[in-house]
Amino acid sequence: MKFTLLSVLFFISGISAFAQQLNISGKITDEQNKPIPFASIYVKNTSKGTSANSEGVYQLQLSAGNYELQYKAVGYGQQSRQVNLTGNQVINISLQTETYQLKTVAIHAGGEDPAYTIIRKAIKKRKTYLNEVKAYTCDIYIKGLQKLLAAPKKFLGFNVQKAATEAGLDSNRTGIVYLSESESKYSFIRPDKVHEVQVSSKVSGQNRAFSFNRASDMAVNFYENFETWDGLSNRPLVSPIADNALFYYNYKWMGISVENGETINKIQVTPKRAHDPCFEGYIYILEDSWRLSALQLFITKKANINLVDTLKVNQQFYPVNNTAWMPASSKFEFTGGLLGFKVGGYYISIYKNYDLNPSFEKTNFAEVLRIDKGTHKDSTYWNLERPIPLTDEEKTDYINKDKLARKRESKPYLDSLDKANNEVKPLGILLTGVDVRNRYKKENFHYDGLLGSALYNTVEGFAINYGVSYSKVIDTLNHRSLAIDAHVRYGFSNHLLNGTAGAAIPVGKRFTLGIRGGSDITDLNNQQPVSTLVNSLYSLFERQNYQKLYQKQFVSASLSGRVVGGWLAGATVEWANRKSLSNTSTYSFFSPQNHQFTSNNPLNPAQDSPLFPENQSFKIALRTSYNFSDQYETYPSGRRYLPSKYPTIGINYTKGIKDILGSDVDYDLLSADISKSDIDMGFYGKTSFFIGAGKFLNANKLYFPDYKHFDGNQLLAYTPGINRFLLLDYYNFSTPDKYAEGHLEHNFMGFITNKIPLIRKLKLQEIVDVNYLYTPTLKNYTELGFGLQYLNIRLMYGKSFNSGSNTNSAIRLGVSF
Repeated sequence: MKFTLLSVLFFISGISAFAQQLNISGKITDEQNKPIPFASIYVKNTSKGTSANSEGVYQLQLSAGNYELQYKAVGYGQQSRQVNLTGNQVINISLQTETYQLKTVAIHAGGEDPAYTIIRKAIKKRKTYLNEVKAYTCDIYIKGLQKLLAAPKKFLGFNVQKAATEAGLDSNRTGIVYLSESESKYSFIRPDKVHEVQVSSKVSGQNRAFSFNRASDMAVNFYENFETWDGLSNRPLVSPIADNALFYYNYKWMGISVENGETINKIQVTPKRAHDPCFEGYIYILEDSWRLSALQLFITKKANINLVDTLKVNQQFYPVNNTAWMPASSKFEFTGGLLGFKVGGYYISIYKNYDLNPSFEKTNFAEVLRIDKGTHKDSTYWNLERPIPLTDEEKTDYINKDKLARKRESKPYLDSLDKANNEVKPLGILLTGVDVRNRYKKENFHYDGLLGSALYNTVEGFAINYGVSYSKVIDTLNHRSLAIDAHVRYGFSNHLLNGTAGAAIPVGKRFTLGIRGGSDITDLNNQQPVSTLVNSLYSLFERQNYQKLYQKQFVSASLSGRVVGGWLAGATVEWANRKSLSNTSTYSFFSPQNHQFTSNNPLNPAQDSPLFPENQSFKIALRTSYNFSDQYETYPSGRRYLPSKYPTIGINYTKGIKDILGSDVDYDLLSADISKSDIDMGFYGKTSFFIGAGKFLNANKLYFPDYKHFDGNQLLAYTPGINRFLLLDYYNFSTPDKYAEGHLEHNFMGFITNKIPLIRKLKLQEIVDVNYLYTPTLKNYTELGFGLQYLNIRLMYGKSFNSGSNTNSAIRLGVSF
């Protein structure tokens, strides 16, 4: 009875509170009666406010009472309205373009612009305002919109017109491709602790999905010296009020205006050098306090940004209390295009309900983001809570795509898609393979393409390795799938038939059980340094057979996954019968001068003698690693741990056990490694490193496949990797003893090449590689590599130094993939 009474009381009080919410709406235009997009509307001396939409339309919900509303937009004079709110009201506002008055200043011949004095004072106060607020909480609304502005009818054989129609775009292949809204509660502790809880979301065309809008992604603080926007810019972007900003920017004082009794300086900023990572536009600085009140900045391709052609950043601040100013809104607007496609859009965030003296436990900040089930809210909720009204185009997009989403989930629709897409075509049989998909049952069969299954090596001659696979989603919430595959391999020269089969089975939410067995032809180097395709091409066209193979009949099982936090672990047990193989084919398309096939014995290239006798092996391999990650994101599907700022430490132990199932091997290998990728060095680029060492504690009986192998390279093509060598032989430096290796890669991110016009235009980046290896027989081996990289293409040369053997130094020019 008590519970029922309380429920009724809360229900009645909720209705009463809701009934008191009244609506103020209208449109904000300029003196030409044109809408002012995303103008701000705030209740004076509070953090209650909203923003107009892209058409200048706004709405604000308040309780009955008297208010002073402030209407403002960067570049326009502010207006205020006294409102006695007793019912819903419509208030249209016309803002006038701001006139900035020029004070009387004396500029002597050769003197500097008054802006420089203001900027120096702002730079001097930068740290004060950066650390002014130690912690805060607020509510954030984020809206994201992306539009396809132009697209070809077809692209590389793909029917863009059909895909656009299915996605709800118009007949010209234009329209909204992504529209979402979200609300979050955001907590922050200086310098970088964040906890965000997404409480509601809506994504057009996805009835049950949550929005990926994140308040942290919208966070921009120009009181920091640099803005690091990974993906968009390879270099940190310099703030116009950074400590060293005067080295990067030119400034021009445009005048002053007065707003709420505060004098505001408008200053134009431009880069000193066209290709520096700098912004252009205007910043607005308050007189006397020298803090930012607003900014209108943009950055273009000239600054070597990626993905987009132009990115605009607009930010407005307002006083939350007598001393602190906080962001009222932030907006990112972008346009870009590539290969006939042109896109544009924006993301805007509105901040309200600031608390600058919050009380919370710092341990809460291990969880950076939380998105629980049920954040998706329907149209009724958003019609009441949405601070930025939808435009007609956005309303239509929600309606049409919600209908499409319901249709896409129906069995008849999914079956019709499968019927169309599962059609077997000759090109698929030969090249890409054939997929037979059942979307309703969430399962898929894949059959490899015939040409893609063909290969050549000197052991098997021409061969085929044909595979089929099956996958089925068995846990939609946690994105867990069952995967099964099988391969049949036959060599037309050695007439060996091999076959393998395996499965990956989810075990709970964290672990995966792997089972595999059969007979296979595999690389002597378990690092698999040479791909089958590359070896086939070099063998047929260059008469160079880099890959050395043996036959393995085996059965294995593994269990791996996340134990807790940053702790990963895995265990593998394997029994195998291993046979050395010899070359059976000497065919090649061409016979370049001085190129001859070598034997399949890498330690005796001139004679095709067996590398090892047939043997059996039973071994257990354990691997555990810890990356000190104490931060994670929580999704409906579970936790996702974030990379740690500290290195990852790993320990490996492999034991070959004699006499189990006829096993011949008897050895113990213990190794450890420490690594870290993309260590941010600020304006000087990023560094990655890997250090590893190991020792065979017991080497009573082992064979070449059991040796410690290294990931080398002898080709013109090079695949970058944190523990890969540029020039190392694939097999000769494998060891049954102790070893130590170290790898360092530094990416200067255009630190030097920006001064070279052609390289700057190609967006090439400087790379330095240093690789080191020690083994008792090899002694010391060092590689130095220098190069230029653009996306996945690297031009590099390297030189190897070897003081422990007769290996010659090498210099190569290569391309990496």
